[in-house]
Amino acid sequence: MKGEVVFLGTSAAVPTKDRNHTVIFFRYERDRFLFDCGEGAQRQMQKAKKSIMKISHIFLSHLHGDHVLGLPGIIQTIDFMGREEPLFIHGPKGTKEFVDLIYSIPGCDAKFDIVAKEAKGVILNTDEYYVESFPLEHSVPCVGYVFQEKPRKHIDDEKLKAMGIKPGPEYKSLKDGKSVKFKGKVLKPEDFIVEEKGFKFVYVADTRPTQTVIENASGADILVHEATFTHDALDMAKQAMHSTAREAGEVAREANAKQLVLIHYSPRYKDDELDKLRVDAQKNFDNVLVVRDFDSIEF
Repeated sequence: MKGEVVFLGTSAAVPTKDRNHTVIFFRYERDRFLFDCGEGAQRQMQKAKKSIMKISHIFLSHLHGDHVLGLPGIIQTIDFMGREEPLFIHGPKGTKEFVDLIYSIPGCDAKFDIVAKEAKGVILNTDEYYVESFPLEHSVPCVGYVFQEKPRKHIDDEKLKAMGIKPGPEYKSLKDGKSVKFKGKVLKPEDFIVEEKGFKFVYVADTRPTQTVIENASGADILVHEATFTHDALDMAKQAMHSTAREAGEVAREANAKQLVLIHYSPRYKDDELDKLRVDAQKNFDNVLVVRDFDSIEF
């Protein structure tokens, strides 16, 4: 297991007795992020036994309160706990001004560095992965995010064994990227390299379904997509610039995603009614997961 996704909040607009505002905890190897930071984020993290001090980047989809009002509390707490490492906050246009406003709240004038950046294109790039943003279609500036693990390369062991190359000097040299001589032939390492597609996670917050979403979600291993309403409330979804569960299923199908995870449910749906959303999405896509607060996926 390289990482996990923990859904700390799954409600839209207002929290319910069972569902917190939107917060997603994401861990990949040693790195820990939050996607959105709704009200109650730090308490949800405490319940899930996740350290807020280890969060390095927070990716905000947009600046509506149900996605950002947990941020002042987190900043105040980690400052109180003596944080020294910088915290990077990414989001749509206006994110820096929002963070500046938080600084004006008594107790939130953090002593550690907060680096607020507008999310455009690739916003985080390491040797192992990158995080990229893309525009969504909502009532305010809004972005989605792609976490893409870079391709993994390894030597095709079976191919080497089929040629009679057993573990030894030649085997090691090829794995180290060096050409070797074997039975009168020169073997090049590139002829034995297999490249495997890396893990892809896509987070689509408040939006109407668009071709841009489909393109960026293409081939996702996990597509987390808002499903504020069932399709019988399509007119309401259009008016509020949200998606229905059935539309989320269509996006997943067109994007050829492996798994669709629904999130951001209207409080009109009680916890025991969420299966309606799953059934709705499955009109267009089979592998659908309806998550509740504290559900998690390992990868």
